[in-house]
Amino acid sequence: MHIHILGICGTFMAGVALLARAAGHAVSGCDAGVYPPMSTQLAEAGIALREGYDPEQLTEFKPDMIVVGNVMSRGRPLVEAMLDRNLPYTSGPAWLAEHVLRDRHVLAVAGTHGKTTTSSLLAWILEAAGREPGFLIGGIPANFGQSARLGRAPLFVVEADEYDTAFFDKRSKFVHYRPRTLILNNLEFDHADIFPDLAAIQRQFHHLLRTVPGAGLVVANGRDAHLAEVLAMGCWTPVERFGVGDWEARASAADGSAFDVYYRGAAQGRVDWSQLGPHNVCNALAALAAARHVGVPAAEAVAALARFEGVKRRLEVRGTVGGVTVYDDFAHHPTAIATTLDGLRARVGAQPIIAVLEPRSNTMKLGVFKDSLAPALAAADAVVLYQAPDLGWDLGSVAAALGSRAQICPTLDATLAAVQRRVEPGAHVLVMSNGGFGGIHERLLQGLRADASG
Repeated sequence: MHIHILGICGTFMAGVALLARAAGHAVSGCDAGVYPPMSTQLAEAGIALREGYDPEQLTEFKPDMIVVGNVMSRGRPLVEAMLDRNLPYTSGPAWLAEHVLRDRHVLAVAGTHGKTTTSSLLAWILEAAGREPGFLIGGIPANFGQSARLGRAPLFVVEADEYDTAFFDKRSKFVHYRPRTLILNNLEFDHADIFPDLAAIQRQFHHLLRTVPGAGLVVANGRDAHLAEVLAMGCWTPVERFGVGDWEARASAADGSAFDVYYRGAAQGRVDWSQLGPHNVCNALAALAAARHVGVPAAEAVAALARFEGVKRRLEVRGTVGGVTVYDDFAHHPTAIATTLDGLRARVGAQPIIAVLEPRSNTMKLGVFKDSLAPALAAADAVVLYQAPDLGWDLGSVAAALGSRAQICPTLDATLAAVQRRVEPGAHVLVMSNGGFGGIHERLLQGLRADASG
């Protein structure tokens, strides 16, 4: 079967493409504004990629099935051609549920923050325990080098996103997955382009809860009041809580790089690893609980965390030149920005941190977080803000709240120049965006190398 995927370079849809190819299907796809790492792994897998959404590709590829990503909408000529020709189509989550997840023990990771890291942690723990799980993750775990694989065991780890499924299915993606083990990391308001308020998101999370069997397990953040409200709506599955409750950690390093794990008061071992911040400690506890549910002893899982290598674009070191370290991070919500900065600050101490932010998500573009953005950036010594042409509001109020530390730049070139003026030996440059940010990370490193050689 030939499957053609519309919006193939999104983190989820790229994973679907890899799974379909591994299952023996011919796979092609299209997208606009493609960028690594997803475009890179698709090319390495030999998947044909068309730039843009021209209807002619339907004639060229003659697909047996079209998988439609949620980036597509009515009115696009490609979508209209697909409908007018009565071609078979489905959504990514529906295809995944029918062709991959059926008859497997699904371990789903949901929440506003930490889904990618926690999914990666869980998949790695299962791999280290010899379970060879399948997975689909919204990023690329360094331990695997790919965002998705079929696996050989009955276990499948999926990052369970609350974003809507497709233009013809406005339910959250995760309602398709029917997990037996469900992690609920946390819950905040986000995705303001599709959810009017927090209560609407909570309803979707409760729809997900309704699909977990009584013989399954819900692993929930014991400190999150919004999740507690969801559980209070009705839960028919045993619940284990982390952070407070069943699974707890006692930190032995301020930056979260070492901590002791306790399950119901009993010590399970010490984690010494490369990850930073209390948020990642919570991610680890959630993964340990889920792994235990499918038979991996906590002590064995704790030992595996020492060999966890992180995830691309999650405080990923892109390079160090002349004493300046450049990081790439996916943070695009004020809470994620703050926790990432706090984790880095705990690691580097008084060394200067330059935060470089592209407010790019749909919620950011709507200005929902404009009042909470400056406090989220408070741990940085300097802040460079990119005022993109399509940002729907002025960053001036954010810069004013940060004072002389902040600078707004109207172009990518100006953003790069502003960072270059501020760097000094020993500085840490944290670049945050949920997009490619014009390749600013590598451009900065190239500039630093040129300065060093000059």
